[in-house]
Amino acid sequence: QVQLVESGGGLVQAGGSLRLSCAVSARSLATSVMAWFRQAPGKEREFVAEITWSTGSLRYADSVKGRFAIFRDNAKNTVYLQMNGLKPEDTAVYYCAVRNIFKMEYDLWGQGTQVTVSS
Repeated sequence: QVQLVESGGGLVQAGGSLRLSCAVSARSLATSVMAWFRQAPGKEREFVAEITWSTGSLRYADSVKGRFAIFRDNAKNTVYLQMNGLKPEDTAVYYCAVRNIFKMEYDLWGQGTQVTVSS
């Protein structure tokens, strides 16, 4: 059974850093795109960043450009989200997700990890 297991969330002061991890089991990522999304209380889920596994191509939401970085470890089948310069508005539950490179919709999601940034 394919699983996405996230870790790394927590409480941090504004200006601090956190690194989220998402390990993928039982699925080849050679033709996949992996992404991070987030959902704040009372708001819709929003895209944060994605990486195309085979090419390393990256895409970011404007709100996190220059502060967040998505990268992968091929050997560990794991994608990371390095978050620097955190702001209170980054507070949300962060989810990782995966889709086939030829499809638009993400079809597998992690359980989510809470990130709280205090002012």
